[in-house]
Amino acid sequence: MRYLLSLTLFLSVLFGFSQNGEVPKKYTVDASQFYGSILLHNTDISHLITEHPGGLILGFNRKRYGHEDWESDFGYPDTGVSFVYQNTNNATLGDLYGLYAHYNFYFFKRNLQLRIGQGMAYSTNPYDKNTNFRNNAYGTHLLASTLVMFNYHKENLVAGFGFKAGISLIHYSNANFKAPNTSTNTMAVNFGLTYDLDNHQTFEFVEPGEKVKITEPIRLNLALRAGVNESDVINSGRYGFLIVSAYADKRVGRWSAIQLGTDVYFSNFLKELIRYQSIAFPENNVAADTDYKRVGLFLGHELFINKMSVIAQLGYYVYYPFDFEGRVYNRIGLKRYFGDKVYGAITLKSHAAKAEAVEFGIGIRI
Repeated sequence: MRYLLSLTLFLSVLFGFSQNGEVPKKYTVDASQFYGSILLHNTDISHLITEHPGGLILGFNRKRYGHEDWESDFGYPDTGVSFVYQNTNNATLGDLYGLYAHYNFYFFKRNLQLRIGQGMAYSTNPYDKNTNFRNNAYGTHLLASTLVMFNYHKENLVAGFGFKAGISLIHYSNANFKAPNTSTNTMAVNFGLTYDLDNHQTFEFVEPGEKVKITEPIRLNLALRAGVNESDVINSGRYGFLIVSAYADKRVGRWSAIQLGTDVYFSNFLKELIRYQSIAFPENNVAADTDYKRVGLFLGHELFINKMSVIAQLGYYVYYPFDFEGRVYNRIGLKRYFGDKVYGAITLKSHAAKAEAVEFGIGIRI
């Protein structure tokens, strides 16, 4: 999972830590040991699943009490930072060190905690054509990573200490920035302790006031996205791409909008892939002059959280001259609004679980 979300989410969480004023601040830390398995999501990595990985997850959290409007709407989540060390117990894969910005969401009287984190990880032993050619999971030292934890969670039981136990999922990928990029997913059980750094202080949750109903007409959006990626053919080269998107959105509540629009893709890595296949695989009947451009229609959803928003889109190519990973595609990511109209975005475009590219974009909503 994604250079896309990492920087934006990380900065947004740090901004939340740095706010001034009379807002009460309360912090907790947690440490959990985990032990699990690397899931066989792709048969190409079956030779890498030999032992059970283990490791450590550390967390630093700031409690939220509803002093900003969005906090009560989302059940008073925590914001924080996580660190993960994973020993894969496989010399080919090496070890992994990850740093994440996260949110903790609570359910069932705050006894269940869902942590969703996005960040970057460092692989100690990525693919090398001479010394580590068997590692087709990680093509680079630096990887995007997603952390999901679902725990039974009790804080401040004895002298500030509590405990947590549950399951974790950790995803590592470089989002096709460089091949190979088969990626891995680790599913694990975890158990650990929590500690309230301010256990002598207690704060009450602020009851939400009357919510202002938000109504808007249909808004039009224009976005430009760009980046660099490579096909799955190792050493085929990294190439820049440009995507032009136009879509309409309609608010359907305080925090949600539905989107409908179109994408036009200028993906230069496909030029090289088309040339390569026309020469290396004549049985595929790919002509060297096949058009590399694609046009898609998509339906999406945008979740607004203060000046941030989370987008999820599902699309279908209506112009598709070259077959690459199928006609259906999806996009997830983050947007940050600067004022009412202009925004920046970091998104991941993929075909199901197969990443194609991380997209860095700018746009306007009018």
